[in-house]
Amino acid sequence: MTDPMLMHPYFGVFILFVFTFLAFNTTLRIQRFISRKLADKKNEKLKLAAYECGPLPIKQQNRISHQFYIMAMLFILFDVEVIFMFPWAIDFKALGMFGFIEMLSFIGFLSIGFIYAWKRGALLWHNIK
Repeated sequence: MTDPMLMHPYFGVFILFVFTFLAFNTTLRIQRFISRKLADKKNEKLKLAAYECGPLPIKQQNRISHQFYIMAMLFILFDVEVIFMFPWAIDFKALGMFGFIEMLSFIGFLSIGFIYAWKRGALLWHNIK
């Protein structure tokens, strides 16, 4: 009697997937081990020197305010929502009163979201020093 699991049409694909996963991980670990053994870990002045010419690099903090990301997400959100108004504006008469009420409700929800973001201070740009 054969196992019904072995008779499944995708059993071979599953075996290949497992084999590929194991082979990839094994290859990755071998490569990592070899590269760490062969790497030259000496710090030389030439490695740390500026390339060709120019000022010496100064290590600076790379701080980007989270406010930038909030502003970008709000811009994309409101931009995409305004794009949804174009098909409505092009075919305004064919949609009739139903389309008009739908667009008024859409603009209402958009306004509520805008007022909420405004009240929460998401549209203010704070200076970080």
